[in-house]
Amino acid sequence: MLELTMASVSQADAGATAGMAMADADSTPGEVLRVGRDRTVCRLAPPEDWLFISRTHLEFLCGPDGVWRVTWLLGSHPDPASEVQVRVGQQHQPLAYGATMALPHGGSGEVIIQDRTSPRTVNVGFYHEI
Repeated sequence: MLELTMASVSQADAGATAGMAMADADSTPGEVLRVGRDRTVCRLAPPEDWLFISRTHLEFLCGPDGVWRVTWLLGSHPDPASEVQVRVGQQHQPLAYGATMALPHGGSGEVIIQDRTSPRTVNVGFYHEI
């Protein structure tokens, strides 16, 4: 099972959390959880006016081996308005635009989407249950 918790944070509001949401899915091959502004296909959605987040920004997909992977989906613009980083423990690793990274099996961490023009982030915490 994969559990996700999303917080939309704006430093301009003195660290206020704009929104908090949770989603989970069984670790069945082909299961998908998406993060983005399009609420019709995304289980977790930040504020609609946060345009540094694509309509469908991140996709968490359970592979045939039961391991979850996160992909920063390519959007309609060649140069994204954000940066994405995966944090597991003390390790921080950038996730390239269009790239996919496996999540640690039985581990937890955070995927951080940082606005390039403003001190706003969307933090997606994950826990990959064995």
